Amino acid sequence: MRESELQKKIKDRLMKSGWSVIKLIQTNMNGIPDLMCIRKGRVIFLEVKTEKGIVAPLQLKRIEELNKHEVFAKVVRSVEDIDIFCYKGL
Repeated sequence: MRESELQKKIKDRLMKSGWSVIKLIQTNMNGIPDLMCIRKGRVIFLEVKTEKGIVAPLQLKRIEELNKHEVFAKVVRSVEDIDIFCYKGL
């Protein structure tokens, strides 16, 4: 599966669970995660990669920076990786 296909499946699953999902295409900050997801006052950032996809060092740095600011950000490699956001009421 291509990364764009996985990203669409993740986006669709989150939206069905009440999340607003924004694809971040171009920002003033290189390496920012692919998706910004918002629901019930909570914001999370997801970097979508296939099982074989390589996370660039700058992408890891941005995820670490977001986490240091107590903003949840992580790399996801499957639709199942986001199930906790869909079914646990987060």
